[in-house]
Amino acid sequence: MTMSTFALLTLTLAAAQPQAAVQVQAAPRADTVRAAGLAQPVEILRDRWGIAHIYAQTENDLFFAQGYNAARDRLFQFEIWRRQATGTVAEILGPREVRRDIGARLLRFRGDLRTELNHYHPRGEAIITAFVAGVNAYIAETERDPSKLPIEFRLLGITPGRWTPEVVISRHQALVSNVTQELAIARAIAAVGEGPVRDVYWFQPGSPDLTMDPLIDARLLSADLLELYSAYRATLRFRPEDIVAAYRAGEADVPAVLDALAGAHAGFATGHAAPQLRPGFEDPWAGSNNWVVSGARTTTGMPFMANDPHRAQSAPSLRYWVHLVGPGWNVIGGGEPVLPGVSIGHNERGAWGLTVFGVDSEDLYFYRTNPANPREYRYRDGWEAMRVIRERIAVEGAEPVDAELEYTRHGPVLYRDEARNLAVALRAAWLDIGAAPYLASLRMDQATTWEEFREACSYSRLPGENMVWADVDGNIGWQAVGVAPLRANWSGLVPVPGDGRFEWDGYLPIRELPHIANPERGWWATANHNLIPQNYPHRRAVAWTWSDPFRGDRIDEVLGSGRKVTLADMMQLQHDELSIPARTLVPLLRDRASTDARVEEARALLLGWDHVLAKESVAAGVYVAWERALGDAVEQHVLPAEVRAVAGNVGLSRTIKWLLAPDGRFGVDPIRARDSLLVASLEQAVRDLTQKLGPDIDGWQYGQPGYKHALIRHPMSGAVSAELRSRFDVGPAPRGGYAFTPNATGGGDNQTSGASFRIITDLSDWDNTVGTNTPGQSGDPDSPHYRDLFPLWADGRYFPAFFSRAKIEAVTGERVTLVPAAR
Repeated sequence: MTMSTFALLTLTLAAAQPQAAVQVQAAPRADTVRAAGLAQPVEILRDRWGIAHIYAQTENDLFFAQGYNAARDRLFQFEIWRRQATGTVAEILGPREVRRDIGARLLRFRGDLRTELNHYHPRGEAIITAFVAGVNAYIAETERDPSKLPIEFRLLGITPGRWTPEVVISRHQALVSNVTQELAIARAIAAVGEGPVRDVYWFQPGSPDLTMDPLIDARLLSADLLELYSAYRATLRFRPEDIVAAYRAGEADVPAVLDALAGAHAGFATGHAAPQLRPGFEDPWAGSNNWVVSGARTTTGMPFMANDPHRAQSAPSLRYWVHLVGPGWNVIGGGEPVLPGVSIGHNERGAWGLTVFGVDSEDLYFYRTNPANPREYRYRDGWEAMRVIRERIAVEGAEPVDAELEYTRHGPVLYRDEARNLAVALRAAWLDIGAAPYLASLRMDQATTWEEFREACSYSRLPGENMVWADVDGNIGWQAVGVAPLRANWSGLVPVPGDGRFEWDGYLPIRELPHIANPERGWWATANHNLIPQNYPHRRAVAWTWSDPFRGDRIDEVLGSGRKVTLADMMQLQHDELSIPARTLVPLLRDRASTDARVEEARALLLGWDHVLAKESVAAGVYVAWERALGDAVEQHVLPAEVRAVAGNVGLSRTIKWLLAPDGRFGVDPIRARDSLLVASLEQAVRDLTQKLGPDIDGWQYGQPGYKHALIRHPMSGAVSAELRSRFDVGPAPRGGYAFTPNATGGGDNQTSGASFRIITDLSDWDNTVGTNTPGQSGDPDSPHYRDLFPLWADGRYFPAFFSRAKIEAVTGERVTLVPAAR
């Protein structure tokens, strides 16, 4: 990180205070709204950064107001969530979305709703019902006054539908993909055998059993097996014809969008014609960092908690800040706007954060079906009948589609091959009670001690997470959470027959997942890397593959420096852009010259560089291009073509290992071949950068719109006119870092993943909490809070997330009072 960026970070809080004082001079905008369903008046104070601080006199009113206000801010996001959850996307987008809708209905939760809702909190049914009522109260307002609908509804010619508790507990946004990896590993083993597969995948710790049962027919390991599963989880994208249909239906206020027919997909480009470099090593995990630091290692004598979950960058953001104050509740932080409560944040006693932790909650089961009756499958010594549910799917512009959804005792049937008498089903722990993502946070929101927090964590089934905790009593801790099936006789990494020989033995109690309290070293950090103890007794219940360790190693390196840390240090570490891979690989270029003068200039830059991927650095630009070319060259040189065809990209850790200690894979003279490859890759990088950015090496600065940048796209930007696209999309802004720095800016040249939401809490004073959320709190492109947080985020700065009423009042920009409607 550069000193200028560090200065910006350290000045963030100081700069915020005078701005807050200025805000006091202007009276906040005030409004009163009548809402049916409230018992008492509720105050909503929106601060200058768009965060709603909600004060209610009853618990039901508190969550009613949360639902109301979130829908008011993110109504189109709510509607897309509802349609994906209920399998009703084809109703507005036509036949192309029928498979998504079938997948959504096939994979929906179908258990007892009351038991499900009360899993998340002792009063879960009442809380979620109140939240839904608040959402519907705002939707009712738009029905009375359609001018309140955001522009997306007018462009599509639709109106929002009503919510139910079933929508809230949908699993469609769950971070699951175990069966995707299962199928990929099985196909690779079938193609090249176990040895090369173990060489490519970094299984750790230990060596899993990859034996394929003889009944798994390799000829049937097609990607088609997961077509419904993938359709259900796919990102929703709009097309020009979706907008044109609304335009032709008489939406007179819609801008001219017919030009989108010619250039719709330009919305998915960077706006620059320069060619893109190869994707390079992208972390397959969604990512995230968090850490807690004991007061013994801070200048305040109290702990710090920091979290930056990495998900797809989007407009609006996936995350949403809120502050909930009511009887038994005083919690602030972020979550997904469509869910009640706060999933990352703090209350009056403790702070917590999360990153993805690997639990294998899915398995593919292969069945022999009865030639005389394809809806019967072999189980142990007999035939069992599938359960069948029939549903009708409405389709825009076409006749309804009747779907027959089939289920075995293990789960929904994803694929059939009647010619071979085969069926494949998904067994998913997340289809069981209590696996709606993040909802168990409701219990965490009220935890006051480490033990209460661990108890709350024991209800958190999805996604698998590394939960960290810090409290005002000085405790810090880590508890892994997630629903982890117990497998007695297989690793969970390959498909198995569904004939009864491969059954789960229940779930591992969450408290038996890895955890630690008050670690002796004084801090604990997680970054999706392997933290499983070598002799962990429940090895088959957790993942075998993890994120490369570089982010976690760098965080530990900084926190283990021995000096006491400040809040500014926490800010700097969240934005740290030192690349451990660069620090490892660049020295290999010493004494390995090229005959090309421009390549030598690039090599000299790298050898004199500090290994920081700063956006203003030319050396960083050279390094990233070299690392990408190097990865491609190593794969081509080391892996046989048949392995490359089925195994995907090799991880960066594996590549570095091969380069540091080259073996017979590189030929009869591995050192010489390795050295030649290092230089040839740098020569390729120079050619790539010349084509991309021109011949002047001074123009190869890493952070620029033609190279590393952030352009955050709205899901409709590829379907609308250039004028509308400029209103929907946010950016571009130059970026530094990449997937393997703590400031994780993944996705290639355009940062499409990484931290949009950040939080840092100083437990010596809750008013010192700071955060980010790009591009803004609102999802309405016409709102002042749609993109107002983007400049702070792009510059590595934070806003203060005040907790005390006095501080909040000083920065309030809008005051809304919800009052009960007259009966």
